[in-house]
Amino acid sequence: MSKEQLLLATTNQGKAREIKSYLKDLPIEIHSLKELGQLKPFAETDRTFDANARGKSLFYSTNWEGLTLAEDSGLEIESLRGEPGVLSARYSGERATDQKNNQKVLERMKGVPSGKRNARFVSCMVLSKKGDVIKEIKESAEGIITLEEKGAHGFGYDPLFYYPPLKKTFAELLPEEKNKVSHRGRALKKLKEFLLSYLGSGL
Repeated sequence: MSKEQLLLATTNQGKAREIKSYLKDLPIEIHSLKELGQLKPFAETDRTFDANARGKSLFYSTNWEGLTLAEDSGLEIESLRGEPGVLSARYSGERATDQKNNQKVLERMKGVPSGKRNARFVSCMVLSKKGDVIKEIKESAEGIITLEEKGAHGFGYDPLFYYPPLKKTFAELLPEEKNKVSHRGRALKKLKEFLLSYLGSGL
């Protein structure tokens, strides 16, 4: 029996690496957008993670025979009224980089006292096939924005996101440690459980 095919609808290599690592022992073949050739990119213009993930998953699933997994995720900072939110990847402008985004957050948070630096990471995942949504998952992780970047692992805002239960930033955690507690790790756990059932049912 041939393996189920799964397309990761993302160009974010850090995100793709985490997802592939988590799902590596499932009986599926994981593919990237690059393998589909020059498809017109999906414009993430909605105001919520849920809507962007759903739109992206359905958009790419119409050009693919197998399963399509899309995720929209980001950082929400309480004192900045939810910023950067859905603009997390491009918070510092059109040519945004992780470093520029982190610097902008630190600048915006200057003078904000320790008791008001609460934030959370959000992950919304949508699994679809041929234009139909099969599963939607939403998870989050609560933390605190640090005064400076700490740690050499992870990507994105991980060096600024202090996770109180482990007393480290996400960037100070090894990948396997982060995957157990992060917003994406929690969502992937639910996704993996669903896929095991889905694949076992032979649907």
